[in-house]
Amino acid sequence: MYIIKNALRCISRSKGRNILIGIIVLVIATSCCIGLSIRQAAESARSDALDNLSVTATISFDRQSMMNDMRGDRAEGGAMQGEASGERPQFDRDQFQQMMGGASALSLDEYLTYAEAESVKDFYYTLTASMNGSDSLEPVSTDTSSDASTNADADNMQGIQGDMPQGGFGGGKGMMSNVSQGDFTLVGYSSDSAMTSFIDGTATITAGTVFNEGTSEYDCIISEELSAYNSIATGDEITIINPNNESEVYALTVVGIYSDSSANENSFGPMGFSSSDPANKIYMSYTALESIVSASSQVSETITDETTGRTYESAVTGTLSGTYVFDDADSYYLFEEEVRDLGLDDTYTVSSSDITSFENSLTPLNTLSKMAGWFLLVILIIGAVILIVLNIFSVRERKYEIGVLTAMGMKKGKVALQFMTELFTITVIAVIIGVIIGGVCAVPVTNALLESQITSQQNRNDMVEQNFGRPGNMQGMGDIERPNNNMDANADFDKAERPSGGIVGDMFSQGADYITEINSAMNFTVVLQMLLIALLLTIISGAASMLFIMRYEPLKILANRD
Repeated sequence: MYIIKNALRCISRSKGRNILIGIIVLVIATSCCIGLSIRQAAESARSDALDNLSVTATISFDRQSMMNDMRGDRAEGGAMQGEASGERPQFDRDQFQQMMGGASALSLDEYLTYAEAESVKDFYYTLTASMNGSDSLEPVSTDTSSDASTNADADNMQGIQGDMPQGGFGGGKGMMSNVSQGDFTLVGYSSDSAMTSFIDGTATITAGTVFNEGTSEYDCIISEELSAYNSIATGDEITIINPNNESEVYALTVVGIYSDSSANENSFGPMGFSSSDPANKIYMSYTALESIVSASSQVSETITDETTGRTYESAVTGTLSGTYVFDDADSYYLFEEEVRDLGLDDTYTVSSSDITSFENSLTPLNTLSKMAGWFLLVILIIGAVILIVLNIFSVRERKYEIGVLTAMGMKKGKVALQFMTELFTITVIAVIIGVIIGGVCAVPVTNALLESQITSQQNRNDMVEQNFGRPGNMQGMGDIERPNNNMDANADFDKAERPSGGIVGDMFSQGADYITEINSAMNFTVVLQMLLIALLLTIISGAASMLFIMRYEPLKILANRD
């Protein structure tokens, strides 16, 4: 008790020196508090976002794994042709085609097997096929000549698909074994839960209703654009045609018309395919579309391309895609281990666009958190060094006081403890004030720094975009007329010129949905960390003074007093 009273008395007696130490500790404490708050805010934002994140995943063929296997085969078999002489190595096309031909898409039974994993909350799947329209059903297009566009699309697909294996790269059921690309994309949903755009509200039925879940009837829903473009109303019948066999015709009944707000953000598909335009998507049940694919396979014919000499089947083929739903991110990470145990080999990979988008959204905040961590480390090192120096000078100035106390019989350890008590008291008071100041400043400072970090990230994206020579926004987008939600399905629709297809010009400007603001940064964890920092600073800076005190001899100090 004497030590504490004497320490408090000494603090009040040496106000100038202790105020200086207190100011230094206050600056350190405030800086540390803000740094810790930024890191805590990043962790809290990540945790809150994960709690509210709806995680889905897909299984697809891993082309990177295949290429690695090719490199491994090349290493075992020796250098590729041309490598030994220093020339550019020749790619082994035969091996590539053989490996790609051996790749098979997952079947529905395999998808369902993996859906039995304990981590899976729900599972749904879709079937996608490409079809042409009849004379009374034209795709929404910018091209004045739809026939020319269709023929160009078919030629493009022939060159692209070339030696693509039937079934594609995984996730496809006989993916595009035909070389003709149709004008429309038919999507068959396994259940209502698979129609995620209607569940999250980006798509809405504006006339009629959605087809019955699991129905085998050829009922479908079409977009407002397609409806207005062709003057189609609910209850009308539309005709679709196999792009490889014009005699193969199927009649669909339009039971609903929908509006999709997400289509405004990405209205044009790659390579100018009209089927890639969201307006040209036709939705129906999986059972009904599977029926069309099965019927087409029964009347399939073998066709030989006159130009390339390749043969292919005329049947309509569908791309099967399965989606797994999880309660949280931990379940998703567990899922990959479970499917490997269920028999999924290394040629397939499990991925989640939700997790990827989530990680991208945290990029500026994580970067800021790392910077705050380094800043915190630098502040602590500099602050500790300054406090050590100040305490050494303080001990030297109070050498005679130390000599008197030890000469009176006080042990050196107790003298050192008194000095530590003085320093700890000053540090705690300064830390408490620093926590209050830091707590008030943490949120605005964090948001200001976060805004600056986001701006920097966006500037980097803009620079990349400029390097590619692509404009940030496609010209003419604002002039497109779209039918409103209350329009009559039979109303006249001006076939206005839309921006041309091709690679989407604003692909780089569609940045991640960054976390732009935090509402709270201080919590009990930060306060506890600050108290630990106060204790750490006291121990580190006081340790040097303790060494000096232990070295002093009281008699020499009193005898050599200046």
